[in-house]
Amino acid sequence: MLRIENLSKRYGDHVLFQGLTHTFSPGCVALCEEASTGKSTLLAIIGGLLPPDTGDVWIDGRSLTDTPQQAKSRIAYVPDDCLAFPMQTGRGMLQHVASERNTTLDDAVLDLAQKLGLEPHLDKRFEQMSTGTRRKVYLAAAALGDPAVIVADGPSNGLDTGARSVLAEQFKIWSQDRVVLFASHDSELARNCGAKQVDVASLR
Repeated sequence: MLRIENLSKRYGDHVLFQGLTHTFSPGCVALCEEASTGKSTLLAIIGGLLPPDTGDVWIDGRSLTDTPQQAKSRIAYVPDDCLAFPMQTGRGMLQHVASERNTTLDDAVLDLAQKLGLEPHLDKRFEQMSTGTRRKVYLAAAALGDPAVIVADGPSNGLDTGARSVLAEQFKIWSQDRVVLFASHDSELARNCGAKQVDVASLR
């Protein structure tokens, strides 16, 4: 469902990673090593937000290089910084993502929003939300449509205890038939969702 081929990225003389090639089957994978090892950069490349220096990403059989729109339609991406659209409301973002994925805000999405404690905040603008609430909107958006791959950078950052439990359970549900790939220092989340813990350098 997700394959990276010969991915490399450097900034100046600093090589973050080189020649990463790996196939991910359905399940949870957590990138849990220390900072400055390229985790966020790798996730941004997989999410189509950053071009690699070399290589390609295949999402559900679609090449991110050759068919970017088709590939991106099969992935949900939760960034570390969830304030890209400060004036947008949470509900507005969910409706926008639903439109992009040719779907609607169905009961499953609204149910996840309720479990995360998001409902009272849906009509607030992102600039009015806490860090954790912004992240909850993106996590709820990941349930829209039927993405084959869910990628999340620091998914539990800023979440309260209840929401972290909901997140772990949701990751377990998604990972039954999808790839859930996330970067986090939250070992409890990784343990509770049954994630395989790896480091970037091992993806060869």
